[in-house]
Amino acid sequence: MHRRDRRHGLTQAPQGEAGGLRGWLALLVVLALTAGVVATYRYDLADRWFPREPAGPTDPAVVEPPPGLDLPAVTAPAPIAAPVSAAVVDKAAVRAALAPYLRDEDLGRHVLAAVTGLDGGPTYSFGRGTAVPASTTKLLTGLATLATLDPAATFATRVVRDGRRVVLVGGGDPFLASTPPDADRKPGERAAWPARADLRTLATQTAEALLADGVSRVRLQYDDSLFSGPAVNPAWPASYLPDGVVAPISALWADEGRPENGTGRVADPPRTAADVFARELTAAGVTVAGAPVGRAAGPDATPVAEVRSAPVAQIVEQALLVSDNEATEVLLRHVALADGGDGSADAGVRVVTATLDRLGVPTDAVRLYDGSGLSRRNRIPPATLLGVLRQAATGAPALRTVLSGLPVAGFTGSLAERFATGPAEGRGRVRAKTGTLTGVSSLAGVATTVDGSPLLFVLMTDKVEETDTIDARDALDSAAAALAACACAATAAP
Repeated sequence: MHRRDRRHGLTQAPQGEAGGLRGWLALLVVLALTAGVVATYRYDLADRWFPREPAGPTDPAVVEPPPGLDLPAVTAPAPIAAPVSAAVVDKAAVRAALAPYLRDEDLGRHVLAAVTGLDGGPTYSFGRGTAVPASTTKLLTGLATLATLDPAATFATRVVRDGRRVVLVGGGDPFLASTPPDADRKPGERAAWPARADLRTLATQTAEALLADGVSRVRLQYDDSLFSGPAVNPAWPASYLPDGVVAPISALWADEGRPENGTGRVADPPRTAADVFARELTAAGVTVAGAPVGRAAGPDATPVAEVRSAPVAQIVEQALLVSDNEATEVLLRHVALADGGDGSADAGVRVVTATLDRLGVPTDAVRLYDGSGLSRRNRIPPATLLGVLRQAATGAPALRTVLSGLPVAGFTGSLAERFATGPAEGRGRVRAKTGTLTGVSSLAGVATTVDGSPLLFVLMTDKVEETDTIDARDALDSAAAALAACACAATAAP
């Protein structure tokens, strides 16, 4: 019979069976030691735990096979695909392809164009000087962001505690949402991309931590002090804010400063985000006394909870794909902070220009006042945009996101509803960043010709009559499509 020790819940054997039990235990010890030896050998644990000097060759290719084993000779595998050859622009062919479109009267009296191969070489150019770039400016900011920040880095929105006061601390997450973006997603619908942190999730985590500490009532503060300088760029037209064109740029907001209902932008994004957080915290079981107050968190505040943004590379990609002004302006300020600046737009512009210089992109004629291209005071020559595209194509791998973020003509992002006119070859063969302001239209990107040669191109016009806006845009689309439809490049000699 066995009896149970009620104090410990263990089953004990009668005294007469003790000897047999000890024998079984000894056998188990032997088996365990044997298994340990086998595991140590099989999984190389001995080398991990007790490193030693390597004995003999480490390259498998020089290890002799065991005696009696006859192996076939190793042969080099065939390439999976032919390497892409550098293309040299045939300037005469490019001129012939673009001429019908660049002379279109709808483009106005100031038209610039430039076309070259991925590796540089001969460049076809049309027109002189610089132009208002509009949102093609985002290419400069995107490249500088990827060259300055870790593309895998994320931005944290935090909650910290000081007694019964909690502080919502903005970390400059441009895509921070009020509620989980996929909360109401129906079966078959695509999930939001990139993934977005949200205030409801942060409030739920905060409430759980506070209630676990016996805290069910707090006062709320909010801290948006990460960025500095004017929230509304003085180089933007005064009408942008009242017309809801762009939100005041902040390190703390929800839904990029858009209201939960209706259109336009809210006047005070940090306070609006704090109000949303207070509502969600109350719904999660912690009462918020009074109204939120704007105040910086103290250095000794205790961390409570945090949510993190998508990685920088995904933010850049999305900002380029849909031409997101607010997200790009937030990235500009992060670039300034990463370089030791004060987190202002002015500091960010200086870092962008210096970074492009370091990468070999020509900037002599560049005049920048923001990161998104909303300012009509910006001036960029085609050569700078070509240099940015070339760096993205041939520079460090981390910079490739600038190309992967370009919309595909007729399919994605800001080009999804375009390229309905002109040569059909443009749809799917052109990837380009758009740029549009009143009187301004531009495209900068990559066109893959009918013979498979990728060409970098820039098309700009900034003297368009307002009544010709759509026709001018169509003319540029057709010009880019013409590059995809032509045999405008020859394979460079090796």
